[in-house]
Amino acid sequence: MTQVISLKEGKTQLLAKKAFRNWKSRFKEDFTPETCLGHISLETLSFLAQGQDKSTFYLYDLIMGLNHLGSGFEFNELSPQNKMRVIDRYLFLLDRIRYDCMKRLGWLAHYPGEEIPLVEMITRFETLSPNLQAQIPAMNPGFAGSKEFFSVSTYEKEGAVRKLIPRLIKELQHFTEPV
Repeated sequence: MTQVISLKEGKTQLLAKKAFRNWKSRFKEDFTPETCLGHISLETLSFLAQGQDKSTFYLYDLIMGLNHLGSGFEFNELSPQNKMRVIDRYLFLLDRIRYDCMKRLGWLAHYPGEEIPLVEMITRFETLSPNLQAQIPAMNPGFAGSKEFFSVSTYEKEGAVRKLIPRLIKELQHFTEPV
């Protein structure tokens, strides 16, 4: 029996399939337009959270593919305006990836946008990011490093979470396979 899908949904599926092509071959996981960060293995997220050359390529590649800007290999050939568009989305996505890792390690109870599919986060960046970036991740009260978070003002809470990033990167090295 054939399945009827809308033209918009079909285009999104094709775009996502093409944009995730390098991810599928590198990470050996299935990625769809509905894939949220919570659906991706900790090993893959650990690799992406490092924010280094190879992990940056995969994020650029996905962002550029979903925005019809070519492959991540072509990043340096983009106009300055398009480079900034990619970098803005990259930094936003890198935060979400790191927050998801913190949540899996029990450091965060939840974070803004965790229920939003990756494809939607990137394709609807302009409308989603202002609201999500204005919200602070919720620290898990049981996490040993949460004392600072709960002792500072609301304005300083995001900084308290960001101070955990070096510790997170070090912790994630245990979950990342050598490349």
